Amino acid sequence: MSTDFRLPDLGEGLPEAELVQWLVAEGDTVTLNQTIAEVETAKAVVELPSPYAGVVSALHAAAGDVVEVGSVLISFDIAGQETEVPEPEAKPAAVVAEEQNAPEEKAQPNLVGYGAAPRSSGRPQRRARSGARPPAGVDTAVLEAAPHDVIPTHEPIEALRERPRSTPPVRKLAKELGVDLALVEASGANGLITRADVESFAARIEVLERPAPAQERAIDAADRTTRVPIRGVRKHTADAMVRSAFTAPHVTTFHTVDVTATSELIASLRADRALEGHRIGVMAVAAKAVCLALMRHPSLNSRWDADAAEIVQHHYVNLGIAAATERGLVVPNIRDAEAMTLVELADEIGRLAEVARAGKTAPSQMSGGTFSITNVGVFGVDAGTPILNPGEAGILALGAVRRQPWEYRGEIALRDVMTLSLSFDHRLVDGEQGAKFLRDVADILREPGRAMLLR
Repeated sequence: MSTDFRLPDLGEGLPEAELVQWLVAEGDTVTLNQTIAEVETAKAVVELPSPYAGVVSALHAAAGDVVEVGSVLISFDIAGQETEVPEPEAKPAAVVAEEQNAPEEKAQPNLVGYGAAPRSSGRPQRRARSGARPPAGVDTAVLEAAPHDVIPTHEPIEALRERPRSTPPVRKLAKELGVDLALVEASGANGLITRADVESFAARIEVLERPAPAQERAIDAADRTTRVPIRGVRKHTADAMVRSAFTAPHVTTFHTVDVTATSELIASLRADRALEGHRIGVMAVAAKAVCLALMRHPSLNSRWDADAAEIVQHHYVNLGIAAATERGLVVPNIRDAEAMTLVELADEIGRLAEVARAGKTAPSQMSGGTFSITNVGVFGVDAGTPILNPGEAGILALGAVRRQPWEYRGEIALRDVMTLSLSFDHRLVDGEQGAKFLRDVADILREPGRAMLLR
């Protein structure tokens, strides 16, 4: 008997998701909670576990398709379901009438209640798919006859057609270059295909397919532009920023501060053998300063509730850390950051950044933030006007730390200087409150010991 599995609600009430890749094929036998596909929501790439054990009978979407929540995604043949279903017990007439008159509700599957089983080594093993095809425009006969110094393979073509292991950014690169990952030899750990593997393969294929000079044609108008679909993280970020910019009246204030003492503190902590393995940087120190200052200025840690006509002040800090990834900007947040030490904040910032770069940030980790920090200084930028995350009252941008002449104790000296940019919602925060908050953050960065005076 065939059983359909519909795309579940992956969290945050997102109405759709893009199918990144199937990890199973028609005819495969799957186990309960085996990962069957990767789907990308507006916020993250999510591994989709199977709710059934059985044989895949049909795939109802292809990689790159956008599937609505509740739509049939995959069908299974479940062993033992061919038997006849027993007759249900008779129900009282009143119950039958009540059920008939009840409004019909559309089932909304949800992922809550089950998850992918932990895997000890790599992805679930599957049998080879003999029907897999090389990329369009590549002659199979040429591939099979090509020497190993042209096509990077040491195994038969059939073996290469098994589902490869790679990360979402690598799959995106392969799609842009027209490379079939099933034909690429992996050089990464545990058989993982890297960017270098894809680029090397693409370069070699280009040599095989490069036309003679006489066959080359002039570039026409269609070759002068590239159209990229607006979806995934880019679409979510754009929608959120437009909603924020036209809902909350933004005000941005700037303050340039001497952070030489902070630089010296960071250098001393990194030289401490007891802290080996903990990478403490200016972002972590700024995060600690922000948490301390928010406790003194609750208006910066609040939310405007228009429906209830109330201002909601938070007595905790869920600190958003903006991370630039190949998929776009994501802002995961550190829960209860005000209760963490400097070392704990540094470790969590590093972990969030690593997960974000891998495209594995969960949607739930990007909601519920109360204040955010973005570090534009890593791009060599001194200042900016950051846009608030929807629902938050403030966001702080850290500029580049520059060694430059600065007035110090009545003389001119070379000092480490950084500009802070604070944007805030003027419905919640007055100019005086914003300025005092920024001054408190700057005072801690100028003299980290002042943090001992705050509570």
